[in-house]
Amino acid sequence: MTIDHVSRPRAGLALGVLFTGAFVMGTAEMLAVGMLDLIATDLAVSVPAAGALVTANALGLAAGGPLLTLATTRLDRRAVLLGSIVAFVALVLLPVLAPHYALFVGARVLAGAAQGLFIAAGITTATAIVAPERTGRAMAVVISGFATASALGLPLGTLLGQAVGWRGAFAVVAAVAFLVLGGALPTLPSVPPAPGERVRGQLRPALAPRVLAVLLVCIVVFAAIQSALTYLVPYLAAIAGVSGAATGAFLLAYGIATTAGSALGGRFADVDAARTLVVGAIGVAASLLTLWLLGQEPVAAGLAVLGIGVFGMGMAPSMQHRVSTLSGAGAPLAASFPSSAVNIGIALGSLAGGIAIDRAGLGAIGPTATAIAVCAIAVAASTLRLHAPATADVVASTAKGR
Repeated sequence: MTIDHVSRPRAGLALGVLFTGAFVMGTAEMLAVGMLDLIATDLAVSVPAAGALVTANALGLAAGGPLLTLATTRLDRRAVLLGSIVAFVALVLLPVLAPHYALFVGARVLAGAAQGLFIAAGITTATAIVAPERTGRAMAVVISGFATASALGLPLGTLLGQAVGWRGAFAVVAAVAFLVLGGALPTLPSVPPAPGERVRGQLRPALAPRVLAVLLVCIVVFAAIQSALTYLVPYLAAIAGVSGAATGAFLLAYGIATTAGSALGGRFADVDAARTLVVGAIGVAASLLTLWLLGQEPVAAGLAVLGIGVFGMGMAPSMQHRVSTLSGAGAPLAASFPSSAVNIGIALGSLAGGIAIDRAGLGAIGPTATAIAVCAIAVAASTLRLHAPATADVVASTAKGR
C-alpha cells in the first residue's frame, strides 16, 4: 500500500516521529533490565521475580502485538498509531502511580502488546509514505529506533534510575512518550486500509507457508544470537578475562553495532532482501565461530561481538521486507509477525544457552550458538526462491475475506 499525497518533507517528519516513538518504547522495555534491583527492593520481591517484568513485556509483544493488529486491521493506521501511544503512556504510568507487583506485571504485558501494535502500524505507515524502491530503508527507520534503544536505553535508563529512582525513570519515559504523541498529531498522515480489506482476507496470506518460512529464519537467527548474548558478560569474564568497565564498553559497542546494522540493512533490503538474509546468517555464524575459537583474545572477542550486532540487526529490515512482500494482501497483519518471531527466538536462545552451560560450562556457548547459526544459514538459503503472490492471488484472497 502506497499513498501518493504525502510530500517528501512531511514523510521525513513522519519517519522521524516513528523512529522516536520506537526509541521511547524500546527504552521503556529496557528500563526494567537496568533497575531490577531497585524495583525488587521497593516492591519487596526477589530479583528473579522482578525479572518477570522483562518476560512479561516480551510475551505481551510476541502474542499481544499480532492480536491487536488483527483486531484493528480495518482502522486507519494513523488512528492505530495514536491509540497505541496513548495506551503506552497510560500503561507506563500505571505502576508509577499504583506500585503493586501484580499490577506492574500486568501493565508490562499490555505495554508490550501496545509496542507490538505500534511496530506493525509503524512499518505499514513508513512503507506507505515512501516510494516503493525505498521501502526497506523506511522499515529500517522504525527498526533502528528499537535498535538505538538497545544501545542507549539500557545505560541511560540505569543512570536515570540511580538518579531519580525507578518510578521517576518510568515517569520521564512516559513524559517523553507524551511529547511524541504531540508531535505525531500534526505529522502522521492518514493511511486507510485498502478497499475491501477484511480480517479473514489478511489472515490466510499472512500465515502462508512462504511467510512462515521467513519467520523461521527470524527465530533461528535470533536463537543463535541470544544463546550467546544472554550469557556474554560471564563468558567474557571467564574466557576473555574482560570485566568491570571493559564489559560496559563491549556492550556499548554491541549496541552501536546493532544501530549501524539496522540502518545499513535497510539499503540492502531494497536491493535484494532474500540474498541479504543468507549473507547476514553467514555473517552471524562467522562471528559466533570467531567468539568460540578466538574468544580468549579480547580483541577477537570484541570483533566477534561487533559482527554479531552488525550482521544480526542488519538482517532485520530484510526479514520485515520479505514478510511484508510475501504476505501480499496480508501485509498489514504480517507486519507484526517478525518482532514476535524475534522474541520467540530470544526466548529459545536463552534457554538453549542455559542448558548448554548447565551441561558443559560457559565454554559450551560457542559451539552451541555456532551450530544454531549454521542451521540459520540453511533455513535462509531455503527461502531464496520464494516469491510474492501474483496480483490475481491477492485479489482472490481479498475477495474471500469479504
